[in-house]
Amino acid sequence: MSITADRKAELIKTHARTEGDTGSAEVQVSILSERISNLTEHFKTHKKDNHSRRGLLKMVSQRRRLLDHLKSTDAGRYQSLIETLGLRR
Repeated sequence: MSITADRKAELIKTHARTEGDTGSAEVQVSILSERISNLTEHFKTHKKDNHSRRGLLKMVSQRRRLLDHLKSTDAGRYQSLIETLGLRR
């Protein structure tokens, strides 16, 4: 259910703007998207896990806020990020 350290390092390396960048909006959104997809798979077998569902909703809203911030500051970076991650919006 959690993201492994190797996978997280791979996501950071892929979406980092500069060397050692772990806090940019792109990196944070990519990590949140990975965690959201893992939890979505978890809910296919554990339908009544409402405590984890609350965490999922918090992650989705956090990702939405980060994407809104990125869209307002740099629309080009926003557009390229949602294309690479395959997000609908």
